[in-house]
Amino acid sequence: MHALFVAPEFPANQMRFVSALAQVGARVTGLGEAPAHELPDALQSSLYGYERVSNVTDAGALLDAVRRVQAREWVDRLEATVESHVLTTALVRREAAIPGLSVETAKLCRDKPTMKAFLRERGIATAATRGVDSVEDALGFAGEVGYPIVVKPRDGAGALGTEVVRDDDRMREVLGRFAGQGFTSVALEEFVEGHEGFYDTLTANGHVAHEFISHYYPNVLEAMRHRWISPQIVVTNRLDAEGYDEVKALGRRIVELFQIGTAPTHMEWFFGPKGLRFSEIGARPPGVGHWDLYSAANDVDMYREWADAIVHGRCWGQLSRQYAAGIIAVRPDKDGVIDHYEGVDVLQERFGKWVIKAHLPEPGTPTQPVEAGYMANAWVQMRHPDYDELRHMLDSVGQTLKVYAR
Repeated sequence: MHALFVAPEFPANQMRFVSALAQVGARVTGLGEAPAHELPDALQSSLYGYERVSNVTDAGALLDAVRRVQAREWVDRLEATVESHVLTTALVRREAAIPGLSVETAKLCRDKPTMKAFLRERGIATAATRGVDSVEDALGFAGEVGYPIVVKPRDGAGALGTEVVRDDDRMREVLGRFAGQGFTSVALEEFVEGHEGFYDTLTANGHVAHEFISHYYPNVLEAMRHRWISPQIVVTNRLDAEGYDEVKALGRRIVELFQIGTAPTHMEWFFGPKGLRFSEIGARPPGVGHWDLYSAANDVDMYREWADAIVHGRCWGQLSRQYAAGIIAVRPDKDGVIDHYEGVDVLQERFGKWVIKAHLPEPGTPTQPVEAGYMANAWVQMRHPDYDELRHMLDSVGQTLKVYAR
């Protein structure tokens, strides 16, 4: 099989997808923005070929690169795993007659109001939403649904750019800021109260080969706005517990409705006073290094599982469900540069055997803002056979590990 892979050089974990494709027998041609001579040696060793693209989110430029490869030899697949590349890649697939995720599915996964309208029409419980391009439309939606209202880019990923608005004045202010950033249309959404988690799959030929359920502690919007919080994301190994049956059924139904053929998916959900509510889906792997957690928790290599799905149409790995696994982000006490840490030795002594990986930037490293995400500053990944014990350990990390800046 000859597979083209979009943006093999950035972000860093993209190289793992390329390597996995090569390991399962594919010839991989990269389509990226970096000059070929600047690619890391490890990446170059996994690539069969490389075409430079001025902008991988420009469908015309990406199509030109694909056509150059097709002029030389047959292309079986064209794959992208970054949210902002999914729709562009689908458009190019259609023009180049390459199998894979369809344009229709990619559009549904990117445009949140359209996505939710599609699912409501098919009986899936989700928040009321509307795409608006004027303050008047936004205030009209708020009058119908009531505050608070969630405001986000129509094609955003996760909590990126998301605001919770509680009155008309704040709505005008937020929409003005979005307009200043170049957004001509935004998505408004009814605020849904409840616990937030996600359901991820790796789907091969329309069949859910692997599935996972993870939890946010606390919910994302709260976690991304308060420095004092050390937020956690935890994947459960209790997937057969009765309480998860509804989540799994919902996720599988949405994968079916979206006609996901062979692709990873990432679906957010809420559970609260109104029951289980769908939030959104992306046709991509989860962020925050979560495939590394799935691999460590289940004694598999999720990148290779994905590559087998792409190249061979099926996954051979068996998930052990031996461990629950999670990540905790630890924020510096203020912005500046990292000065020193406290509690590292204590935690290593108590929990070292359960640590998967830890990232503690060197003193002198500039800090990143809280809203930059879970892996922007210090973080620790851990696993344990017992979900509740893992939660206790992650709590202890948040209480003991201190990051001081100057």
